[in-house]
Formats: sequence, C-alpha cells, structure tokens
Amino acid sequence: MAPMASMAHPAPLTHSVAFLARRAATALAAVAVLGAAAAPAAYADSASASPKKLPAGLYGTKDPQYDGVWRQSLALLAQDTVGIRPAASAVQWLAGQQCADGSFTAFRAEPGTPCDAKTGRDTNQTAAAVQALAALGGHGDTVKKAVSWLKSVQNDDGGWSSMAGSASDANSTSVVIGALAAAGEKPGSVTSKKGGKTPFDALLTFRLGCEAKEDARGAFTFQLKGAAPNADATAAAATGALGKGFVVEPAGKGADTPVKPLSCKDGDDKKAGGSDPAQAAQGGSGYLVAQLDKNGQHLLSAMPGAKEQPDVGNTADAVVALAAGAHTTAAAKPLKWLEKNAAGWAKQNGPAAYAQLVLAAHATGTDPRSFGGTDLVAALNATGPEPAAAATKDGKDADGSKGGGFGLVWIIGIGLAIGAGIGFLLSSRKKTQL
Repeated sequence: MAPMASMAHPAPLTHSVAFLARRAATALAAVAVLGAAAAPAAYADSASASPKKLPAGLYGTKDPQYDGVWRQSLALLAQDTVGIRPAASAVQWLAGQQCADGSFTAFRAEPGTPCDAKTGRDTNQTAAAVQALAALGGHGDTVKKAVSWLKSVQNDDGGWSSMAGSASDANSTSVVIGALAAAGEKPGSVTSKKGGKTPFDALLTFRLGCEAKEDARGAFTFQLKGAAPNADATAAAATGALGKGFVVEPAGKGADTPVKPLSCKDGDDKKAGGSDPAQAAQGGSGYLVAQLDKNGQHLLSAMPGAKEQPDVGNTADAVVALAAGAHTTAAAKPLKWLEKNAAGWAKQNGPAAYAQLVLAAHATGTDPRSFGGTDLVAALNATGPEPAAAATKDGKDADGSKGGGFGLVWIIGIGLAIGAGIGFLLSSRKKTQL
C-alpha cells in the first residue's frame, strides 16, 4: 500500500502515524545532508487538534489528528475490495473532510468550517481519499476536484511531496500515481506545467542504479538521489512505477514472473530501469527480495536510533509490490510470514493495519477471512460503524443479493438514514463542498 503506512512502532502510535513518523525521520536525515528541507507531514502544524470525542463514522479509536483521512480511506477501500458495502456514515465522514479547493488534510474536527491558509493540504491524505471514493462510486465531483488539486501542486520534476511546494519524494509520488489511476487518469500523461515531466520521470530520479553499491542497486531512496536505499520507498515505487495503487488485482492462476535483480553488465543498467518505469519496478522488486531473504522474509524498521525490529507494515507493502509485478512465488514467502506474525500488530494498530493486510491478501489471491487463523475482514469491520451490507465468501451480500445491487439490507439502511435526516444518498450526489 503506497506509501502505505507501514513500520512497526511503539504502542502509543497508530500504524498510520508511524508511517508519517518514518517519513519524518527520513526527511530529517535529508536535512542533515542538504542543510535545509521543508517540514514533513508528521511535523506540520496543519491538522485540527485532537478531538475530545471521536466523530461518528470514523474508523479506529485512537487520535485521528494526523491520520484520520488516511486510515478511513484504507478501511473503506479494503472493505470495498472484498465486496463489503461500508456504512453510510463512514463514507459521508470521509467525503465531508474535503476542502473547497479539492484537497484533504489529515483531520478536520469541524468540516462545516471552511479551510483557510492554516489548513495543511496533504497530497497523501488526498490521494488516499481519491482511491477510496473512486472505488466506492457515487462521488465523481469529489474525486474530480481532488484530482484537479493534485495536478495543481505537481512539482516541476513531475512528482509530489506530502506537503505542496516541498521537494518530491518517492512515496508521495507513488500514492498520487495510484490516485490518478483510480480516477481513470493516465499517470504518464499528467505532466508538470514547467518542464513537462511525468510522475514516472520523478520516480526514476530516486532509483539507485549501477553507480550504487551492489547491495543497493535497484532500490529507491525516499528523496535524495545517492542517499541510502529505503525499503519503504522501494516498495511504494515498485508499485507506483507500474501505474498501480493500493488495490492490486491477483496475477491469476499460473502467472509467475521471475524476479530479476538489476544487472550492470554490458549496459544492462539502462535496460533495467534507466528510462523504463516497468523495468525500474523490476529492479526494485529484486532489491526487496534480497532484503526479505536476508531477514527471514520480513523487512526491518528503519527509525534512526531505534533497535531494529520486524517492520510488519512495510513487509505487507513489499508483498503488494511483488504481486503488482506478477512475482507470485516471491510474494508468497513474505505473505506466509505475515500470516504467522501480523495479527498482534494489526490488533494494536487498528483499521489501517487491518486494511493493509486485507489488501496484501487480496493482491496474492489469498482469503483475508482466513489469514493465519484471523478473519481480517471481521476484525476490520469491528473497528468502525457496522457496514451497510456484508458480503459472504461467494461475493453476495448477506441478504443474498450480489454486491453493488440494492438488497433488502441496503434499502432498509436508506430508509433509516432518511428517517434520521442524514440523506446520505442525496448528499453523495449533490454534496456541498467545504
């Protein structure tokens, strides 16, 4: 999952906030090299203050100040991916977080109050919301405005930072690529106003080629060309370079593309990603497999000063990246490690963590309802409002209708919503943008 929030972290931080913290640490390392850099999202004084009471419809019980939209988007997207129709209140909360210019920030305690200059627009939160709302359908105007905003803050190199105006990074660029694809855009055709660079052009600037040490070749850095390889950035970029987002469809029965690490013989560097995003993704996958093999089929956390420990979320990112490249056999190995070791981590970290595992299972054609003895779907559902309709294993809603139709449960839900004055269906089509 894009950039997806992914590192193991002490108990007080949620999975998604840990993701922001890792990016912050990486960006701070960049400051040490460059002498100056814009503040990363985790340090931006941009989101609403911590709420005393969590709003209705929001998934998770922890402070949403820095990850509300992110975790909500992943939760709804994961539910939709397995055929579950999310609760109307949950979808309404997410759509209602949008600012009038189309952007999203991490959390707005009072969505009825217009966004102002102090509201920190965040490309990661915006791109995550786009992927979720585009998948759910019925939010065309919301998605269109969000995509327009993302295009308006594209950097000259073709990429994005989490904070508009800052230097591009591999993770943010990758999650925006996923959003563009989900919205029906062709990422390769989205070019910067100055220079005409594409998101793929930006991604390739973070790739380490034959100039790097042998064990770093094929990897991506978070931001700095020539910096240390970053497994989190590599997993995100290996997925984004293929034009894919959080949801990756299984390669299909019998499909298995061998992973080929970057070769530096006879000019192979250019063939393996010097100008070809798909080949760069292949090289990134080669780096990930080497790291997974070295560590026992999991990746390690990379927080400066902290003791190395398994990075469960980033391992899930790697599974999705490998599945995106149809590297079925390679993806199966870390997936088995996740099945044995991820349940406790997900329980501690909540909806975004459960969602990430659901998406990793989906990408490999694995049943998320029987994931190492854990029903990930039921566990995810339990972290928020009860879904409007829950699909069974055969893809039908609990009332017997196929997902996407208007079954009895859905009709009753609409009646209750109207009776309560919510009017979700109407607002999803004709919503006042904030």
